[in-house]
Amino acid sequence: SFTFIINEEEKCKDKAPFLVLLISTTAGEFQHRNAIRQTWGNEAAVPGADIVRLFLLGIKAQGANEDALLRESEQYHDIIQQDFLDTYNNLTLKTLMGMRWVASYCSGTRFAMKTDTDVFVNTVQLIEKLLRPLPAPTHNYFTGFLMTGHRPIRNKASKWYISEEEFPGNRYHPFCSGTGYVFSGDLAAKIINASLTIKFIHLEDVYVGFCLNEKGVKIVPPPRSLFNIHKVPFSPCVYNKIITSHHIWPHEHILYWETLQQK
Repeated sequence: SFTFIINEEEKCKDKAPFLVLLISTTAGEFQHRNAIRQTWGNEAAVPGADIVRLFLLGIKAQGANEDALLRESEQYHDIIQQDFLDTYNNLTLKTLMGMRWVASYCSGTRFAMKTDTDVFVNTVQLIEKLLRPLPAPTHNYFTGFLMTGHRPIRNKASKWYISEEEFPGNRYHPFCSGTGYVFSGDLAAKIINASLTIKFIHLEDVYVGFCLNEKGVKIVPPPRSLFNIHKVPFSPCVYNKIITSHHIWPHEHILYWETLQQK
């Protein structure tokens, strides 16, 4: 029940894109966003494929200066923001905002991808090798770096700690790492619908897995090592064959992309 402060309701008006990129970010990551706009997140990055790019944000604490963000939004028209606090524990809300946006304003998109600003995405490989060969229309399709058999971590020192109060179970449903997962456009509304009855947990990717399970959607294991949750050492030969690599700095987005375009 959060409200859009910045929205792009017209972004899909009169068109049904091939792919919507939903990129989780925070206000301070301007350099990351700019690097992505120039590289793999460029809406013209893949010839013949209509791409829509959106950065997902909450609000900063202590009524931080939002003017810079508004100016950025007016310049690029690729930011959506709701009035929840932008914290690690609210990443689930951020992803649900992106899903809700697709369901409300871009339900005709064939595919969407949720990722983060520190992830390099080879959008050419993603579209040409994984998505274009899929049958049209594609329904109930969800893939990424598959995590199965994972149990809740009860060690409070862990980044992925979850209390028994928040999640009393002893095993998660299969899910895909939040660093990058891809789904057919129809699933956005189904995930939002499931979220209305599934108890909130702060682990965003695990929570999406709960929603998929509720709707009876089976995750498709991706071919080979396309999705990577760690940083893959850069070489054009390797990066031409993968979809994601994690822990990427702004200058690396630019260097890697430009090198791939030349080779």
